[in-house]
Amino acid sequence: MSSGAGPSRGAGDGWTRRRFVGALAGAAAIAAAPACAGSREDPAGTTPRPKAPAAGPSSSASAPSSPASASASAPSSPTPASGPRRLFLGTYTSGNGGGKGIGVATYDAATGAVTGGGVVAGVDNPSFLAVHPDGRALYAVDEQNAGAVTAVRLPGTEVLGSRSTGGSGPCHLSVHPSGRWLLSANYASGSVAVHPIEASGALGERTDLVTHTSPPPGPGQQGPHAHQFVTAPDGGHLLAVDLGTDTVYTYRLDETRGTLTETSRARTRPGAGPRHLTFHPGGRYAYLANEADNTVAVCGYDPATGRLSVGEAQSTGTGGGTSYPAQFLVTPNGSYAFLANRGHNSLTRYAVEADGARLRLLDTVPVGGDFPRHIALSPDGRLLFAANQRSGTVTVFGVDQESGELRRAGEPFASPLAVCALPL
Repeated sequence: MSSGAGPSRGAGDGWTRRRFVGALAGAAAIAAAPACAGSREDPAGTTPRPKAPAAGPSSSASAPSSPASASASAPSSPTPASGPRRLFLGTYTSGNGGGKGIGVATYDAATGAVTGGGVVAGVDNPSFLAVHPDGRALYAVDEQNAGAVTAVRLPGTEVLGSRSTGGSGPCHLSVHPSGRWLLSANYASGSVAVHPIEASGALGERTDLVTHTSPPPGPGQQGPHAHQFVTAPDGGHLLAVDLGTDTVYTYRLDETRGTLTETSRARTRPGAGPRHLTFHPGGRYAYLANEADNTVAVCGYDPATGRLSVGEAQSTGTGGGTSYPAQFLVTPNGSYAFLANRGHNSLTRYAVEADGARLRLLDTVPVGGDFPRHIALSPDGRLLFAANQRSGTVTVFGVDQESGELRRAGEPFASPLAVCALPL
């Protein structure tokens, strides 16, 4: 890992985004031919996709009944809820076949069955969603050239208004654990932004914007591409994952002014294209999905300094070529991790060992849809939801709490250009 001078502050540095252009320009084609239409990584749809894996465990690994060593400090899974719960769905609204706004559905917490319930209209391209810690508001990115973030009041669905992110193509957001700040990542302009959250749940004017101007873009990249902005478990540090610069930036947030100060940087190997970081419940390790080179890495984390150290590249279990790994999840008890593979249309299952310090590849499971862009666990960790962009479906799996085994829970739920699933 290396440290360096802070990034520049201000507006985005250009519109060079294959991700966003592919998503919008190809929306009609995706609707007409979901199995072969272009994605934001491959707008023309010309990159051959590996064949989907066969059902059952891979031949390269076998799954034990439980991992060899799980974190002693990891919390146990909550008691499962019963009855219907809310499920919000992110989508693209641009182009034919897209959604009409934020999808609203319900799911049965015991069976995983999903039932449609309507839409929150008036939000453009709400491709990523997050909820306030107290459940009073929902937040969505408006993934477009003039990027914005929108607040929606809960438990109703009143749109409270939008604020500019100061950048292009925001693709991720999260709420600071204090509930007072919204953090967002602008993919196209390679910047991260901070907005205050008012008592009503509405958003105030942006308090900071930091553009990643160094290090130079990695191989195959034309500029910085901030893809995620989250708070570490210690609550004192924020981490921004930038696919374009092969870097994870660590910041401190001034919780009075809402401003950012960079404290360190962690570099991946050149061309890795880091996309998504998920922490182990113990708070000392995190798992990084590298989109461009089809690998994952275990990262050490120092809560005292916020320093991240990126480990050696590991297999996704999807064979040669790239499968556009999208996102990691870790079970609440810290025993298992799951990775969504968009090109391979699968979920990779890992055993988490040595209190979070090791990932052991177990198998890959067919996702039952095309291009799993986002995965999420229900609050009790007993259900896994996969939003499949190209097939326009959400697949639900039951998660075995002892073995981490995934079992399909019914037929996929239809949702136009499904790119995010947020079960509450």
